Amino acid sequence: MRAVVMRHFGPPDVLRFEEVPRPEPGAGEVLVQVHAVSVNRTLDVLVRRDGNNRNVSLPAVLGVDPSGVVVGLGTGVRERKLGDRVAVVSLRCGTCEYCQAGEEEDCRADLHLGITRWGGYAEYVAVSERATVQVPEDLPFPEATVLFRHVPTAFALARRAGLRPGEWALVMGAAGALGSCCVQVARLVGARVIAAAGSDERVATARGYGAEVGINYRAQDLAGEVHRLTDGHGADVVFENIADPTLWPGAFNSLAFRGRLVTAGAHGGGRVELDVSRLYRHRLRIIGGPGNSHADVRRALDAIAAGQLTVAIDRVLPLQQAAEAHRLVETQPLLGKIVLTP
Repeated sequence: MRAVVMRHFGPPDVLRFEEVPRPEPGAGEVLVQVHAVSVNRTLDVLVRRDGNNRNVSLPAVLGVDPSGVVVGLGTGVRERKLGDRVAVVSLRCGTCEYCQAGEEEDCRADLHLGITRWGGYAEYVAVSERATVQVPEDLPFPEATVLFRHVPTAFALARRAGLRPGEWALVMGAAGALGSCCVQVARLVGARVIAAAGSDERVATARGYGAEVGINYRAQDLAGEVHRLTDGHGADVVFENIADPTLWPGAFNSLAFRGRLVTAGAHGGGRVELDVSRLYRHRLRIIGGPGNSHADVRRALDAIAAGQLTVAIDRVLPLQQAAEAHRLVETQPLLGKIVLTP
């Protein structure tokens, strides 16, 4: 098969389109003919640069979220059949104390397709059947890849933060793939959503996903605007998936008394200053929550089937242009994901 192989870390040009052996599905695994896979900042671009402290073994094939058609079955497969349209949603070890307790979203193994094993930047990928979810027949694969990558996470973030109907929710990076899903999920929960983004165009795009109001955090005082829009109350929940040290203070200071900041991303740098005095005086909580549960996936499936969600895709490129896709993600203000198609 053809795949985009990374034999050492570095700039986008380390991604080479090569012929490699097609994988064989092991026990409990399915072989998926890949129809779409997205380019992620943290688990693709940062890993390509230097490994991102992920213990990546080289050579590697990136791609955490492929979708496609099941074309092979390993021994013991029960839930999938040939011809099923599927998307990969998560990998779990099944053996750590959290998996054993039914809290698989907190699996300690930190497994990711494309990190701990070859991923979806390829024509075929082998993966556990437990890591797949059925894709509705009328849902195109590029949209399926992005939706199942981010919607379960958005539901998990809202759940971890305890977002309730009527509360104010501030979504940072609201025009991006995860941000746009957080806007839509918060709206489905019944929250009043403030979309924050880095340009007027991106704010307008984010408001199109259902936000009540928007803020350009590069041109406006973010915390001041949030408190003005909420009549001094502030945001009960902040979805902060950027961790840009220049943006963090505004997001953190936007929190209402007993507010909750929840995060599942750090592509903006990852290290920020924390006002601990405000943290304890205002009874604030900061919640890390990158994982999602089977219940979150089911909620995502229901919302997708009901047509309650739309997807942010900037463009679709052929797989052999993976290096160019990485360059675009690093240098351009994209409105949504770049998706690769073999």
